[in-house]
Amino acid sequence: MYAILDIETTGGSPKVEKITEIAIYFHDGQGIVDEWTTLINPERSIPPFITGLTGISNEMLESAPKFYDIAKELVERTEGFAIVGHNVSFDYSFIKNEFHRLGYDYSRETLCTVKLSKKLIPGHKSYSLGKLCNELGIEINGRHRASGDAFATVQLFELLMSKAKESIGETDLLAFNRAKYKNLNGNLSVQDIESLPDKTGTYYFHDEKGTLLYIGKSVSIKKRVLSHLASNEGKRNMEMKERITSISYELTGSELIALLKESEEIKRNKPLYNRAQRRSLSHWGLYQEKDSFGYITFKLSRVADQLDHPVTAFNNKAEARQILSKLVEKHWLCQKLSGLYTTEGACFHYGIRQCNGACIQKEPVKEYNRRAEALISQFSFDRGNMMIIDRGRENRERSIINIEEGMYKGYGYISVDEGYLNVDQLLDCIQPAIDNRDVRQILSNWLRKNRVEKIIYY
Repeated sequence: MYAILDIETTGGSPKVEKITEIAIYFHDGQGIVDEWTTLINPERSIPPFITGLTGISNEMLESAPKFYDIAKELVERTEGFAIVGHNVSFDYSFIKNEFHRLGYDYSRETLCTVKLSKKLIPGHKSYSLGKLCNELGIEINGRHRASGDAFATVQLFELLMSKAKESIGETDLLAFNRAKYKNLNGNLSVQDIESLPDKTGTYYFHDEKGTLLYIGKSVSIKKRVLSHLASNEGKRNMEMKERITSISYELTGSELIALLKESEEIKRNKPLYNRAQRRSLSHWGLYQEKDSFGYITFKLSRVADQLDHPVTAFNNKAEARQILSKLVEKHWLCQKLSGLYTTEGACFHYGIRQCNGACIQKEPVKEYNRRAEALISQFSFDRGNMMIIDRGRENRERSIINIEEGMYKGYGYISVDEGYLNVDQLLDCIQPAIDNRDVRQILSNWLRKNRVEKIIYY
């Protein structure tokens, strides 16, 4: 059963724009069995160029129902139907985001007539609905209105069904679409895969005995799992796919927590197909010392070769040298003292006036070390205690990561409906976790490159 639809919107971004019209033709594989169309008040003004494109004006929508007015009916009408659309990800993402604003997780299997067209009727210069329909002789009455575009998609869909019958002897386009999941274990259903959430968290592959095969994380669990299962490259990947009988997941809301959780659980469970990630994620470290004159010096070394904790760590030596070189220039430090240039005398930068001469003891130690410490501070957590507040698993929740004296202590979640909470109450929600070099590196890198909602020092 198929719900072939099209929507019109106030713009192109599902995160900030709203739906203004939706039209659905319900198809049982033989023909249309029902239809439904409605205008929707987006509760905002429609840009003039959108009105020019669709003909839908602000005046037309003044008395139209709002999305929450039609949400229940939309859920009930599409229950048991696959959502079909031309570039369906556009329509589906708008619908999911409208439901997300209402606190509801809308999930349906989807079929894209653009992707199906490229497989079943290849060779067209363009697969936009207008151009493709024109080449196929399908007339669109009411272009850029939901009902007209949806009905044209119905005609294209029926053409694709006939092409699928010629290709695989089967008119069921869902079956044709599912054929992309090759070499899967027979106990893993496509419905299990398609019902995965398009949300942030960790996911887990299990075999028939419940043994954990693989742990991963993603901002879209569904998309990442699909990429695993649709890939037919690599002997190990093919072997893993054949062994997966079930997939579980855990939502985290925060991508940072997903990273921390993935790292911790891989080390604890040692899944067979996470072999490379069982080891330390950081293989090269930046270490600090002081020379005989009192200058702070740096050196890059394999983490396994050192007993001390590094200032920070990197995945490989090339990345380490590249980042350190940029930081040395930024803080006007000496190449020689930073381990980037070997010489008995002055470093190269001193010759081109980009070093103040610490390499030959011309710069006061105190002034040089002040800048070296500024470099170190970029990779260091505050000596005090801090809590990182970020996204939760739902709108009315926030995640909390606790760090005490530079040590990761764990994470938890708290409802924002509980009003003002003191530090002790926030700490009560923290689930203890293990601190290690990789965790500190994940936290350091994340805070250096990404924004979080809030950081509380206590």
